[in-house]
This record gives sequence, C-alpha cells and structure tokens, in this order.
Amino acid sequence: MKDKNFQRLQRELAAHLRNPNRHPAPAGIEDRRLDIYRNLFFNNVNGFLRQGFPVLHSLLDDERWLRLARSFFENHTSKTPYFLQIPQEFVSFLASGQGSEPGDPVFMLELAHYEWMELVLDASTETFPDTEFYPEGDLLQAILQLSPLHEILSYPFPVHQICADFQPQHALEQPVWLLVYRDRKDDVRFMEINAPTARLLQLINEYPEDTGKVAVARLAEEMQFADVAALEVFARDILQQMCERDILIGASSSRQ
Repeated sequence: MKDKNFQRLQRELAAHLRNPNRHPAPAGIEDRRLDIYRNLFFNNVNGFLRQGFPVLHSLLDDERWLRLARSFFENHTSKTPYFLQIPQEFVSFLASGQGSEPGDPVFMLELAHYEWMELVLDASTETFPDTEFYPEGDLLQAILQLSPLHEILSYPFPVHQICADFQPQHALEQPVWLLVYRDRKDDVRFMEINAPTARLLQLINEYPEDTGKVAVARLAEEMQFADVAALEVFARDILQQMCERDILIGASSSRQ
C-alpha cells in the first residue's frame, strides 16, 4: 500500500510540475518549496532548448518562445529520460503539430531538424577509423570509405541560410541538399550539394564493396545518363572535395 501511495504522489507531483494551472499540487507540500521546483524543472528544459536551437530561438519573440517551450514541457510525452536527447524530443514535438500557432515560420520544423542534426554530429561518440588511401590515387578505381560523422539531408527550405534577415515564406521549387559533417578537428560543418552528389554518396554507403567507378555506373543507370565518361569526371572532382573535407576518409584496392 505504501508503494502505491508513493507512486500516486509521484504522479501527482510530476503532473503539477509540468502544468500547475491544470493539476493541483499534492496535499501537504509547502507552495514555496513547490515553486522552486516548478521554476527549476522548466528553466532547465527551456535552457536546453535555447542552446540547442539558437537560430529558431532568435527568430521568435520572447513571449512566443516561452509559449512554445511551455507547451513542449507540459504536453509532450518524452521517450527518453536523458537531457542530451531533449532536442530530438523537441523535433518530434514540432513534427506532431503540437504547440503550433498561426504566424509561426513556415520553415520552423525543418529549421529545428537541421539544428538538431548539427547537435547530433557534435555529440556523436563515433570516431575516425584508421584508414589508408589507395596509393595510385585514382579514387574511381578504389573502394571508398565514408566518414561515419556525416549526414545527407534534404529540405524544402534553405535552412542553412535562414537568419533574422532571411526568412523565406514559401518552399523552394526543388529541395536543397545539404551534407552536414564533423571533420578531424571536431568542427561541425555543412556543404550544399546537388541531388546527384547526394545519391553518389548514398550509393557508396549502400554498396561498401564497390569501387568508385561502379558507384558512378550505378548512378548513371539510375539517372538514365548516357555519357558515363562525363559523369566520371564530375564524380572524380566531387570525391576529391570529399577527401579534403574529411568526408571520404579511406580508399583501398581491396578489403582486408
């Protein structure tokens, strides 16, 4: 019986801390003490959101931001207890449509997702494996290895350009492709790419035993592009850029 009473008290206290206007405080607890916890819990969550989504936070006025953060705090049922995963939960919250209001930026979800992915790469525990480059140097003749610290993203808005002075009101005619990555200096960076480049990198990931030349052939077939030689020239330049940016981290003539 004591365990059940304690669990009931926990549920009542948690409900009150999340939404004191809707849920009364458990009996017998001094309101002065409750007020400390009410502020502490919300301010902690709000602080994580402000740090995790600095651009989105800068675009909303203070009142709108507090309503959004409060709605998330009160209404979203998180699937994880870890503070570091609050940004992911916030993106899920936005995707559900909860907390949205007329007048919100049309790109709010996409911008939040982009900012979250930067956090994901920054906090990732993945490391660069020890790799070597194919000695002949022709990346198309080698089997390629991509960094585990990259994400290929596509959005209907140019989220990487959004700021106080640039807030698009309509989606692009064609989606923007972004390559977000962390380099060997642990700096998170982004690179705007096109759809063929995005697909080439995806094919290298999907077929890890293929050489670069085979990956280009697959891309040409998918695109129904007849001039494979021209596509190889394009791919060789792109792959060299990937090497310079720590996205392509290894190339070998055969798997060990």
